Amino acid sequence: MPRRASTTKGGRRGGGRPQRRKDVLHGRGGERGDAFRCVGCRLDVPLIAPGTAHRNHCPHCLASLHVDCRTPGDRASRCRGRMDPLSLSVRADGEWLVIHQCGACGELSANRIAGDDNPLPLLRLATRPLTAPPTPLRALLSL
Repeated sequence: MPRRASTTKGGRRGGGRPQRRKDVLHGRGGERGDAFRCVGCRLDVPLIAPGTAHRNHCPHCLASLHVDCRTPGDRASRCRGRMDPLSLSVRADGEWLVIHQCGACGELSANRIAGDDNPLPLLRLATRPLTAPPTPLRALLSL
C-alpha cells in the first residue's frame, strides 16, 4: 500500500530524515546473510525489503522474532521470542505499522510495513475489530 505524499517544513516529501542503511548481522555466528527462515510459516524471506532499510517481519504471515531492543535493526534483544501480529496502526502521513506482541516476554513493538507485504494478512488485521467487536454490532448500527 503506497504512502501518501506529504510535505514538511523544508519542502521535503515523506517527513523526517530518511532511513540510513544499517549493517546488520543475521547469522548465529555473526555472519551476513541474504535471507532468513520465518518462525511462523517457515518460508525463506529475503532481507531486501522495498520501502524500508531492513526487514523485521515475514511478508507472508507477518510474524517476527524479538531481536531488536530499542532501535530498529540493532538486534540487541536477548529474548528471541516469537512476535505475533496483534493489530495495525496508521501514522498521520498514511503509513501503516504492524503492532507485534512477543509471546515470551509480552513486549509490544511497532514495525513499518514493507512494499512486498501480503495485503491479505494486513486486511485481516485491519478488519479484526469488526469481526469480533466488544459491543454488539446491532448497538453500533442503532447509533
